[in-house]
This record gives sequence, structure tokens and C-alpha cells, in this order.
Amino acid sequence: MSETPHIDIDYVANLARLDLSDDEKAKLGTQLDDILGYFNKLNSVDVEGVEPMAHAHRVFNVWREGDEPGATYAPEVLLNMAPEHRDNQVVVPKVVE
Repeated sequence: MSETPHIDIDYVANLARLDLSDDEKAKLGTQLDDILGYFNKLNSVDVEGVEPMAHAHRVFNVWREGDEPGATYAPEVLLNMAPEHRDNQVVVPKVVE
């Protein structure tokens, strides 16, 4: 297995615009080196014939009995139920400044 590369914590902190103390640099540098070490371990695993997955377990919809689409409202009915609408869209209060 190849040796874990050392992280240049000053370079990474500069990229992230972080002003770190010497103690923080030492701690974070060690933690990042450990993370890279785990990646090296993962790179040594034989994955020949293993299909890539987005999740560790198979994901599928679970439908219960009776989970069928019901009646829907026309867009005009829904817009009329909204306190305010414009251009076929519901107007809501601004929540982000």
C-alpha cells in the first residue's frame, strides 16, 4: 500500500479563507491526513465486477394497499384558494433576505 500524502494545511486554510492557530493547524492537519489514509485503504479494495451504487442498500418505493392517486384539483381552483397569485403561481412572503 502506498504511503499517505501529507496535507499542506496552510494551503488548504488559505483556500477556505480560514485563519487558524498553530494548534488548530496541527489538529486539522492530522485529521485530514487520517482521512486520506482511509481513502488509500479504500483504493486497495478489489471492486472488480462490483456495480457502482448511489446507496449502500437497494432503494425502492414501498407502496401500501390503497396508495393510489386520488382526485386532483384544477390549477384555477388551487390558485383561487391562495391568498395571492400572479402569472399562474402562488405568491408567498419573502423568507430569504
